[in-house]
Amino acid sequence: MQNSRVKSDIRFLPEIGCLAAISYNSGMEIRSITLFAEPTVNPADFQPFLTTVRTTFAYPVQTTRLATPPFPDWWDGTVGSIVQFAKQWRTVGIDYASLGPVQLHHDDTWVDVVPALLSATDMLFASVEIADQHGRISLTRCQQTAHLIRQVSTILDNGFGNLYLTAVANCPPGSPFFPVAYHAGGPAHFAIAVQSADLALQAIQSAATLDEARQNLVTAIETSAASLTATAEKLSAQFHIPFSGIDFSLAPFPTDAQSLGGAMEALGLPHVGAAGSLFAAGFITEAIERAQFRRCGFSGLMLPVLEDAVLARRAAEGVLSLQDLLSYCAVCGVGLDTVPLPGEVSEGELTAVLLDIAMLATRLNKPLTARLMPLPGLQAGDPVSFDFPYFASSRVMAVVGAGVRGLLQQATQLPINPVAIHGSGC
Repeated sequence: MQNSRVKSDIRFLPEIGCLAAISYNSGMEIRSITLFAEPTVNPADFQPFLTTVRTTFAYPVQTTRLATPPFPDWWDGTVGSIVQFAKQWRTVGIDYASLGPVQLHHDDTWVDVVPALLSATDMLFASVEIADQHGRISLTRCQQTAHLIRQVSTILDNGFGNLYLTAVANCPPGSPFFPVAYHAGGPAHFAIAVQSADLALQAIQSAATLDEARQNLVTAIETSAASLTATAEKLSAQFHIPFSGIDFSLAPFPTDAQSLGGAMEALGLPHVGAAGSLFAAGFITEAIERAQFRRCGFSGLMLPVLEDAVLARRAAEGVLSLQDLLSYCAVCGVGLDTVPLPGEVSEGELTAVLLDIAMLATRLNKPLTARLMPLPGLQAGDPVSFDFPYFASSRVMAVVGAGVRGLLQQATQLPINPVAIHGSGC
């Protein structure tokens, strides 16, 4: 599967110095240095910083990115203004910009403008909030987002439009990973997102016990984070831009040597999706939580199907399902990510998946996202292959059931209390 926008994006990368930073070998890299800033600042003021950060760290920097406050709070809604905005930031070295979420308190009509926003240029990302940080789940917004995902899947011939869009549940500002990134407002600051699945794999493969594997990973994270933090603090002092932390979510790259699915299997699973996989997901996430570093964002286990060679392979083999991935969300981050779905998946089926994510995030009081990718013309079980270096080949995954009906189709917002621990029993 190919499409002109992805190809043009890859051709553009050498012009901004990113493609050279992409590594196809094992080794931790910086996925992004993300600048959080108000849309009213002068992009030129940040050009020296953006130029310097690309070559200062001990690890390769793949991209420099921008995250703004939620776009309904500042965008005038015209395509021309957002194109000019993107052009100004690209000129000073920003590769991609996340415009933040349509939040529950925003008018529903803002959801309707997202397709035009994403179609305006190939560097913009956006999100839609389906559950907020105050324990509210919007069934209405889940339904709207399901419709939006279907719309965005047709912007590009192969469904790549949804790479730029995610649903967010209980997600605070400040994560440097896209598309969830957004700014809380106020003075600019920057954060780091890492690509570091190899740390988990190496930590586990070199261990003789679970305790040793966990300590290996904690040590590897703390060592890498200390190096990143030391450099970031120097940059912060030099350019007077606060450093807000590292999202150490161990993002994978589609090779076996940089696979979180491979790390889970290295613990002793026959394959991801088998019984014991939830334990493996929780084990790795808990090790990340033990590590001491200046953290931000999710800092959890990231399981993006198409970005992880082993996960993509297990999905293609039919041993890893969407329901499996949903269950792992209960013990790790980040949610459902780059999940290939049938092109004709219904809005009711998508709504059902979004409701599950919203409830998990709200009841467990944790941030979760859902980046779902219906692929036009393909059905469950069809092979998928992309002309895109960050994706592995896989197969389309099925959504179990026929979607929501009855009370779950109501247009309403529902307050939900988080889980309370009252002792043993159910």
